[in-house]
Amino acid sequence: MVGQFADAYGHAPDRASLLDAIAIFERSLLTAGSRFDRRLEGDTAALTPEEHDGYKLFVSLGCVSRHQGVNVGGNLYERHGIFGPLAAPKPEILRVPSLRNVATTAPYFHDGSAPTLRYAVRKMAAAQLDQDLSDQQIQAIVAFMRTLTGNYRGVPIIAPPP
Repeated sequence: MVGQFADAYGHAPDRASLLDAIAIFERSLLTAGSRFDRRLEGDTAALTPEEHDGYKLFVSLGCVSRHQGVNVGGNLYERHGIFGPLAAPKPEILRVPSLRNVATTAPYFHDGSAPTLRYAVRKMAAAQLDQDLSDQQIQAIVAFMRTLTGNYRGVPIIAPPP
């Protein structure tokens, strides 16, 4: 690996070059082109009415206050289990995860204790928002979250069936 690094940078690894290599790698992980991205770009037909309702609910419940920005999260640290247990109690403070491609990344939570996205949404609403969501509300939010699945290097990321 050191040889490959030297080939790419012309010298042995150092702090600046290592940080540059990590930044280049992380930029390669961007997954634009989701249906939600298309909606943000003005394509009003990109989301179904249920998905749009799920997005409105996501915003009105306050989920967007933590899952924010281009990656729909990943830029804040928060305490989990504010109104009740969510997952393993430690660590108490966690990075709010990005929801990009969330439909493809089960299981959920830092300890993997949420097997499905529906289960994760239900638990998160109760533990973080003190909300008991109906099955219809959960279905709409999950439908919205499925629109966050994008493309990796131009190839669609395949989400498993609901």
